Amino acid sequence: MTDLLKGYTLLLASKSPRRQQLISKLGFDVEVVSIDADEDIDADVLPSDIPGILARRKSMAYSVPIADSHILLTADTLVVLDDKVLGKPSSREEAYSILSALSGKRHQVYTGVCLRAEWGSRVFTEATDVCFKNISDHEINYYLDNYEYMDKAGSYGIQEWIGMVAVERIEGDFYNVMGLPVARIYKEIVDFVKQR
Repeated sequence: MTDLLKGYTLLLASKSPRRQQLISKLGFDVEVVSIDADEDIDADVLPSDIPGILARRKSMAYSVPIADSHILLTADTLVVLDDKVLGKPSSREEAYSILSALSGKRHQVYTGVCLRAEWGSRVFTEATDVCFKNISDHEINYYLDNYEYMDKAGSYGIQEWIGMVAVERIEGDFYNVMGLPVARIYKEIVDFVKQR
């Protein structure tokens, strides 16, 4: 970690253990905070714009004053197939349907991130294309029987079994598909701190 960032603490507004793990590996002191924000979006908003809008909304829902050495980080990740948002499944049947739809196709993963501190804020979105091989009913059921999928946009975790057997290639940041584009976040935080 660059000397410029020493002494800063990231306030991570996420319950996701994957996000917590990824951001802590960047070398920051991390404090997890809780935020409750409305995630309803107008139907005419482009899917690629939604994560940035939600990341900013989550940030603004955090009403606690941010200390001088703290940076609040909020994020939202969406999986999009053929311009249709694939959210977190509400049932096994929905997860099965989502994974069947992803089979043999290319989809996009967008993560919007908002950084906010007492001196300002910035929002950015990272996009990654993911290409799935054709996956069989048996493979989908094996994944659903053995892995957690309910808390994942698109019903899958690329770091799990299905990522190893179904992902043919990705174009962009692998970690973005896990929920945080850590390389971009690191660069943006460095730039953000420099503008103080």
